[in-house]
Amino acid sequence: MGRRSSRAAQRDILDPMMKRRDFLKLGLASSLLASCDAWKSGGDLGLALGGGGARGLAHIVMLEVLDELKIRPHRIAGTSIGAVIGTMYAAGLSGREIRELVDRLTVSENESWLSGLFEQDLGRWWDLIQLKLGSGGLIDTDAFARYIEETSGVSRFDQLGIPLQIVAADFWQRGQVVFESGNLGPALQASIAIPGLFSPVQHRGRVLVDGGLVNPVPYDLLFDDCDVVVAIDVSGKRYSQSEDAPGYFETLFNTMQIMQAQILHEKMQRRPPHIYIRPELEDVRVLEFNRVDEIYRQSMPARSQLRQALRQRYPV
Repeated sequence: MGRRSSRAAQRDILDPMMKRRDFLKLGLASSLLASCDAWKSGGDLGLALGGGGARGLAHIVMLEVLDELKIRPHRIAGTSIGAVIGTMYAAGLSGREIRELVDRLTVSENESWLSGLFEQDLGRWWDLIQLKLGSGGLIDTDAFARYIEETSGVSRFDQLGIPLQIVAADFWQRGQVVFESGNLGPALQASIAIPGLFSPVQHRGRVLVDGGLVNPVPYDLLFDDCDVVVAIDVSGKRYSQSEDAPGYFETLFNTMQIMQAQILHEKMQRRPPHIYIRPELEDVRVLEFNRVDEIYRQSMPARSQLRQALRQRYPV
């Protein structure tokens, strides 16, 4: 009788006029039921998604592996682009749905970042950012945060189907700030606020910037609550393309990445995650979202590596 009542309730939820949030909750519940056997053998999985700008699109390929194996994370921690992708996944979007969303937003391979920003057809990524001078950064991300909320169907942490932690950095106190409750918007905006590019976020008396400055791959946040911790590092590799001195943005971004690499190295020396995946993403710059197809291609070997590692932990 209980099963019949449950099925009837699901039919009521799947009304043509239902809200997307209800649909996401139903999908998450179905996913959990489908993956029960995996949890019995492997334990609760924590997923850490690191920062890396456009290279973070590689996270989508890794999420598709989880979907394929019907493994649902117990908890997610994200920094910068990892926080953005993690929010959508925690809200109930599948890896494939996130890929389709990105395909609609990214500019084509034949367009530069700036041409995508200033062209007349502002229906993609650069429709979601607003040029704003004199505020500590070139770009304000209010519209982007609203878009993520509208697309995912959630605006608060407690509406997510999977617990999520988002990392930002306190500009003046020079320390880590971890969001896991309240509104998602300020957390997302703070976590992606690359100094010099995106405007810092003022929130509850603090000035917040990109979480990669303090914790580029926040897998350490997951050990206390997860049996298996998976870290996805999308920092990639950059090689000199010219004998000339690097330009302004190249200097800014690569300096941050040098610092982030050292932070992660020290963390790995103290306590590595159970599964560490680093896609071999070569010469993809922070803002090169137009190279999405190439990023996916370069991520395929890491996809196979993750699948193999997960199958060892969660045998079917």
